[in-house]
Amino acid sequence: HRAVIVLSVRNRADFEPAVAVFLGLSLLKDGDTLLTHCNAGALAAVQYGTALAPVYVGLERGMRFRIYADETRPLLQGARLTCYELHKAGADVTLLCDGMAARLMQSGEIDAVIVGCDRVARNYDFANKTGTLSLAVNAKYFGVPFYVAAPSPTFDDCCATGADIVIEQRPGGEVTEQFFSSRKAPEGIGVYNPAFDVIPHTLVSAFITEKGVIRLG
Repeated sequence: HRAVIVLSVRNRADFEPAVAVFLGLSLLKDGDTLLTHCNAGALAAVQYGTALAPVYVGLERGMRFRIYADETRPLLQGARLTCYELHKAGADVTLLCDGMAARLMQSGEIDAVIVGCDRVARNYDFANKTGTLSLAVNAKYFGVPFYVAAPSPTFDDCCATGADIVIEQRPGGEVTEQFFSSRKAPEGIGVYNPAFDVIPHTLVSAFITEKGVIRLG
């Protein structure tokens, strides 16, 4: 069963409370510790971005969040972009290697995971940067809410399920050489480097859209 909360903004007075729901702030609490992956903030989208929008709006309202940002191998969007913009905004942000996230969830330090997405199928399977699937699986196992910020253009009615999403295989050099001063793996080996993961909808707690929050479950 899926519940959709929809608010309409008819005048300026309605704008602020409506934005709080649209941007997912209603799903978060003051003092929450959040985990995010890749970059879905101001550098990726307009003004507040998508997944980081609740953080920015919350900070403007005096709320306190601690944010852990996966480095997001192999292109390091989390380290290079997310940490940069959150730090510049005065947020409490901590960088971690992608493989360290499960330990944080196991220890009970994460209140919610919030990520962006690139495409959502009709059944709510979605695609996002590689590494997101591991986060979703771990969040489900450890009972951590997993939220996906998805503007309406990312919903693809022509795509029935995640199995219909074609995933690009990126050059191996992104893993073995990029950002290193010298090659860090032997020549002649194979490199598996998909650009995106496809995450089953059964791992998602809710989608955050500009039209409201879509709760799954």
